[in-house]
Amino acid sequence: MKTILIIGIGTGNPEHLTLQAVAALNRVDVFFIMDKGEAKGGMIDLRKDICARFITAGRNYRFATAQSPHWDRHSGAYNAVIDGLNRDKQAIFEQMIADDMAEGETAGLLVWGDPSLYDSTIRIMADIAAAGRHAIAYEVIPGISSLHALTAQHRTTLNTVGQPVEITTGRRLAEGGFPAHTDSVFVMLDGDDTYRRFAGDDSLDIYWGAYIGSPDEILISGRLQDVAEQIAQTRAAARQAHGWIMDSYLLRRVRRT
Repeated sequence: MKTILIIGIGTGNPEHLTLQAVAALNRVDVFFIMDKGEAKGGMIDLRKDICARFITAGRNYRFATAQSPHWDRHSGAYNAVIDGLNRDKQAIFEQMIADDMAEGETAGLLVWGDPSLYDSTIRIMADIAAAGRHAIAYEVIPGISSLHALTAQHRTTLNTVGQPVEITTGRRLAEGGFPAHTDSVFVMLDGDDTYRRFAGDDSLDIYWGAYIGSPDEILISGRLQDVAEQIAQTRAAARQAHGWIMDSYLLRRVRRT
C-alpha cells in the first residue's frame, strides 16, 4: 500500500501552517510537484522552503516533479475543459505513483490554501483509488483558506450578522450577477476583473487582496465605485511584475444612511 497526504499549506505565509500539517510533512518520503512553468517558479520555491523549514533536520525526503498540463482558461466549454484537465492530471499522478514511490512509502501533495476549497486534488485521488490500478490510501490535512486569510488581513468577517455568505468564481458571478439572498459574496478565480461590472452600485464595498500572506501581499478596500479602477490597475501591474497573480475578494452590500 502507498499513502498520499494532501496537505493544505495556506496562502503564502509559512507561519500559517497548522501543527497537523507540520506533522504530516514529517511523514512524507517524496513530495509530488506540478511544474507550471518559469512564471510560477516561486510557488515551487515556497513549497521547498516550507519543507526545509518544518521537516526535522536529518530526515530524508525527495521531490518528484512533472510538467503540469496546459488548459484553456477562456474556453466557453469550461466544465469540459476542467474535466479534461483533471483526467490529464490523474494520468500524471498515476505515473508518479508508479515510478517515484516504493511500496509502503508516503507521498505528499502541498496544496495552496485549503485542498477542500476550489481544488480538484481530492477528487483526482479519489478517482485513482477507485480505478484500482494502484493500491493507495489518501488523507487530507486542512489548511488556512484564501477566504480566511483575506478577511483576517482586512480585519473583517466573512458574513454579516445572521446572514449567509456565497462563495463563487468570477465566471459564475458574471453569469448570475450579485445574488439576492445574501449581502456577502466571496469571489475566487476571477481573471476578468468581474467586480468592475458592479462599480455603479453605490451599496457595495470590496475587500481585495493578492499574494495574501507573502512578502508581496497587496490589500485594497473601500467603496467599490471608488476603488474598482485602482484594483484593476494594481492587479494588472502585479501580474506584469510577477508573471502570475493569485487574488480574491469579498463584495459586501452595505445599508448606507
